[in-house]
Amino acid sequence: MLQASRGTVKPSANFNASADAEVLYKAMKGLGTDEDAILELLTARSNAQRQEIKAAYKTLFGKDLVDDLKGELGGKFETLIVGLMTPPIIYDMTSLYNAIKGAGTDEKVLVEILASRTPDEVKRISAAYRQEYDDDLEEDICGDTSGHFKRLLVILLQILFKAGEEKFGTDEQAFVTILGNRSAEHLRKVFDAYMKMTGYEMEETINRETSGSLKDLLLAVVKCARSVPAYFAETLYYAMKGAGTDDNTLIRVMVTRSEVDMMDIRAAFRKMFACSLFSMIKGDTGGDFRKTLLLLCGGDDA
Repeated sequence: MLQASRGTVKPSANFNASADAEVLYKAMKGLGTDEDAILELLTARSNAQRQEIKAAYKTLFGKDLVDDLKGELGGKFETLIVGLMTPPIIYDMTSLYNAIKGAGTDEKVLVEILASRTPDEVKRISAAYRQEYDDDLEEDICGDTSGHFKRLLVILLQILFKAGEEKFGTDEQAFVTILGNRSAEHLRKVFDAYMKMTGYEMEETINRETSGSLKDLLLAVVKCARSVPAYFAETLYYAMKGAGTDDNTLIRVMVTRSEVDMMDIRAAFRKMFACSLFSMIKGDTGGDFRKTLLLLCGGDDA
């Protein structure tokens, strides 16, 4: 898959899982923890390599690497490092489960993951969800959401986000039907035609005609159809802008996109906002958490 090369985190060329496991063990052994050694090593390895390090650690020391990391680290730095140690599909699956099963539904997480992942990724997330929790992701989302918001989430889940002619109900559901049931390429043509016919961008109409979680989901689908990196650039910007940082969103996007399209997200960020992603992270966070995020960002575009 060509897009993989647009990540800032790439597999290490001279990789030795056992040697890396020993570095991490030494970083956590004895008095004090060498956080720099941990974050520098893990951000310089792909997720697949981190899984090999985890296996080597278990073989060499008879202990679970993630458990040891949790024991030594704390706060949002710990959350970020544990996220990096989690296989991508499992990370998405767990994020969705926590969003549904926690106190009140975290609709932002549902919107972000289901609007931005590929059909194949959604299939694999759903399969992992069933295996892990013995529950159906679609049913859980249905039980936790309602109305047109639920309908579009379900359509996205059913992998109908591709070209097709199926119709779902009445005219009042036109947005839900069209957006949930077309490929990104097809949608971009629809948006252009809509602009010519009405004089409005699709986003303007959605903002005017809908509200709440349905509006957020429709906008996310439109933005992802136009450009997934631009969608995530905007998501990161608003996670850091204003009073207090939305650390959970910041962590989730940096973890899930660092090997996929972080280079494109950085470029989109620089184009859309008056600063680089690197400089905004640098000015917004601190300590080991910031160091790790900056390494995942992979450089400045000032």
